[in-house]
Amino acid sequence: MTAAFLVSGVVHLVRPSVFEPLIPPALPRPREIVYASGVAELACAAGLLAKARWAGPASAALLVGVWPGNLQTALDATTRVREGGGQPRHVATAVLAWARIPLQIPMIRAALAAPRADA
Repeated sequence: MTAAFLVSGVVHLVRPSVFEPLIPPALPRPREIVYASGVAELACAAGLLAKARWAGPASAALLVGVWPGNLQTALDATTRVREGGGQPRHVATAVLAWARIPLQIPMIRAALAAPRADA
């Protein structure tokens, strides 16, 4: 999980345009949200690596916080399937996007179970 947060956090900061479509339209200033979530991912990666007491709960909270973005991605992918006549590429993207949503549950559990230096 540490590596995933590290890589994703760097990509958030270097290529924010990759993540901007994930921001639900109701939220303002998507670029700033992407930057903030990238910094949060890097902080969580550092905390997990150091086995900081706060890192597991913070990582779980971050995963819950980005859940709306994953839902937005799945909804957008479903719209592309409908509008594109069910092209296999769009269908595959939609299936993967919807599969990602329940997969966050074990990730959240893993974050909460992360080892701590004081445990």
